Amino acid sequence: MSASRNPEPLKCDHGLRRQAIVQSLIGDVFQGRLRTGAHLVTQELAQRFGVSHTPVREALIALAGIGLIDLLPNRGAVVRRVTAIEVREVCQVRRALECEATRSACGRAEPTRLSDLAGELRRMVAVEGLSAGAFITWARAVDSSLHDLIADSCGNAFLSKELGRLKLLFRAFRDMAWAHDEARNDYHRLAEEAHEHLAIVEALIAGDARSAARAMARHIRSGARYWSRAMPSGTNHKEHKGHEG
Repeated sequence: MSASRNPEPLKCDHGLRRQAIVQSLIGDVFQGRLRTGAHLVTQELAQRFGVSHTPVREALIALAGIGLIDLLPNRGAVVRRVTAIEVREVCQVRRALECEATRSACGRAEPTRLSDLAGELRRMVAVEGLSAGAFITWARAVDSSLHDLIADSCGNAFLSKELGRLKLLFRAFRDMAWAHDEARNDYHRLAEEAHEHLAIVEALIAGDARSAARAMARHIRSGARYWSRAMPSGTNHKEHKGHEG
């Protein structure tokens, strides 16, 4: 197994340890430290993170559930090849789930939180001169807050749980795309995303469920193009020809 870094043992409760392992391994996959076909050995991971085998096994099951690894009989956990076409398929699923959650959250989401988000997004749209790193940190926090608010407010516990299960994958793709743009000094997507988020929030504030869902669909379709473009080298980008997110 590659990516054999040795961070400090994870000092948090069991659930958070599992989540931290999942997040770390997702980062290793998308940043190229774990290659397609790499074997993930429970004992090595337990030593790396300073934990017992139990949270490691649970993390591997979670990663298999979101499609980043395969759990194979007699071979253990193997990193899957994530292609551009799979990114688009993930975005199709995300659009179905998040548009329904947005429609259902209309009238349920806390008005004060929506107003606060609208204020943040208007400041983001108008800001000038902020460093790229600071803007990305700000954008990441606002993006997470908005999507979490919608999931928490949709009134459907199963839908909210499913969005919670998949959000680590969604955010890994998001962060990969932003890192790709940051490396190229191309920040158009961050500005576009602020406008897209603001359209969603303003529709929710207005109580217009249909417009809010449409704004979410536009946001996810736009994001799919950037996520696919940011796939690590070695991905066959020709695979997504004719595939629309």
